[in-house]
Amino acid sequence: MNRAKQIRRILLPVVAAFGGGLALGGLRAEATPEVQNPYQAVGQLSRVLVQIENNYVDPVERGKLLEGAIKGMVENLDPHSAYLPPEEWKQFQSDTEGKFGGVGLEVDGRGEKLIVIAPIEGSPAERAGLRSGDQIVNVDGEDVVPQALDKVVKKMRGAAGTRVKITILRGTARDRRDDKNRNSDGGMPTSPTSLERTAQTLTFDLTREVIHVSSITFKLLDGNVAYIRIKQFQERAHAEMMAAAAKLREEAKGTQISGILLDVRSNPGGLVDEATEIADEFLSSGGIYAMRHRGEIIEDLKARSGGAFVDLPCVALVNEWSASASELLVGALQDNKRATVVGANTFGKGSVQSILPLPNGAGLKLTTARYYTPSGHAIQADGIHPDVVVESVHRPLGTESVPKTTRERDLPGHLTPEGPQAGRAVRDGGAVVVDGGLYDLSAAVQARDVPLDPSASSDAVLRVGYERLKAMVSAKRVPVR
Repeated sequence: MNRAKQIRRILLPVVAAFGGGLALGGLRAEATPEVQNPYQAVGQLSRVLVQIENNYVDPVERGKLLEGAIKGMVENLDPHSAYLPPEEWKQFQSDTEGKFGGVGLEVDGRGEKLIVIAPIEGSPAERAGLRSGDQIVNVDGEDVVPQALDKVVKKMRGAAGTRVKITILRGTARDRRDDKNRNSDGGMPTSPTSLERTAQTLTFDLTREVIHVSSITFKLLDGNVAYIRIKQFQERAHAEMMAAAAKLREEAKGTQISGILLDVRSNPGGLVDEATEIADEFLSSGGIYAMRHRGEIIEDLKARSGGAFVDLPCVALVNEWSASASELLVGALQDNKRATVVGANTFGKGSVQSILPLPNGAGLKLTTARYYTPSGHAIQADGIHPDVVVESVHRPLGTESVPKTTRERDLPGHLTPEGPQAGRAVRDGGAVVVDGGLYDLSAAVQARDVPLDPSASSDAVLRVGYERLKAMVSAKRVPVR
């Protein structure tokens, strides 16, 4: 049975209780104790609404007040539940479908800076020359520093064919090294002064297009190692993964793929069905995850036989921002001993949100269950513990500040873990710890930037993962077909 349908079936009695006129089969209508009567709380809301409408310093719209009350009620539950008004609901659906109107920039908020992670390949932003590490300072004449990330992203998105002006600051230490080899237009320097530039402000006038975001990027590395990065789990992520595997086999020109370097660093999660389908390709048996609602197991998903990657050695790369569905995938591979996990302890979001459409085009993202790995380890507020921990100092290149890493357990109102936490002592106690040194937070994790031989890469997690995978392949001695 479809998992979303299962959750909705569980939620039906709750919805019916607030419906006022729905009868559940065989149940008698009885008086509700006053302390359990939801209408008592609604009555209090009505009284507050009347007081605001009659006495607030300026006139207010009732619809706006009620929408704010609904948002506050849902957001007070936990950090991941949310009421989505029609415009936000539409954007949310676009994100999960992997297409939207915009300029094609992957961005991240770091402190008070909005940094370009990478322009999407083939997008207006890439064609115009925006680069990884550029700091966005202005959108359509408005300073972005005091604004929330989601609001700035909303400003950059819009209908295809419309225009937007984006102003960036370029001039990090890495950019200065690049300037030794080229001018801002890509040519060789014409004078010594061009080498001394520390920063420049550039404005790009871009025309929005329909942006198609791929979930998967890939590259064939030395030794026939398949590097596959899953950016997030959107619709068709599993299909994209299988297409990537076919192209990698073509590039191998008749020789067998020796192993898979599976990179889910900074993967925020997404659609659980897509993550489980990908996990199933690595497993011929065993569990993938269990899901519990109010302490009861409502689903215990098992792998099917015949996965496409069941015979290939695998190393999974994770970091502090690997979350939710990516943790579910890695937890399944780790517990079934199908992958060595390399990197940092993951974010720790072990809850599932059901997506429920509401009248008038709105929607509700509601936390309805907790996830557990096949061994029963609770991901919530704990995360996945790597087999090989790479301890790196993460900071933007050219700065001295080290941003604080925020995980699920640091978020106000986070769900407490429910159930066994045995994984922490076992995995941390037996983990190998590697000193990864300084790692530039501005460096984008892009398949095209991964060297064919990562053995000497400054990306310590990539380097250690690749070396581990080569050792696994050598030990297995996979024959060449």
